Amino acid sequence: MTELEIAQLAAHAAEEKKAQNVLMLDIQGLSVIADYFVVCHGNSETQVQAIVDSIKKEMDEKGVPVRGREGYEDARWVLIDLGDVVVHVFHRDEREFYNIERLWKDARTIPVQ
Repeated sequence: MTELEIAQLAAHAAEEKKAQNVLMLDIQGLSVIADYFVVCHGNSETQVQAIVDSIKKEMDEKGVPVRGREGYEDARWVLIDLGDVVVHVFHRDEREFYNIERLWKDARTIPVQ
């Protein structure tokens, strides 16, 4: 699978759990940490964890290694490391506060298909 396909898969898995405002950012050439960010949020800690679980399940089923996951227990801002794709699953309040889209405003937005 390509990195873009992995990002799309993560975005779809998030949408299956009713993630809000799912966004894919192409950060190639802007950062060495990844090629793509997938950003979304849930409205409660339980929903954030359900979104993360859905993404992990999809990756496991497709054989995509999850290299790391941080923040799951608090479920306020969870990072999922998929190599060249990093998924940010926020609680709604944290997403509004950190406004990651503004920080990466030079990134190209890719439609979730």
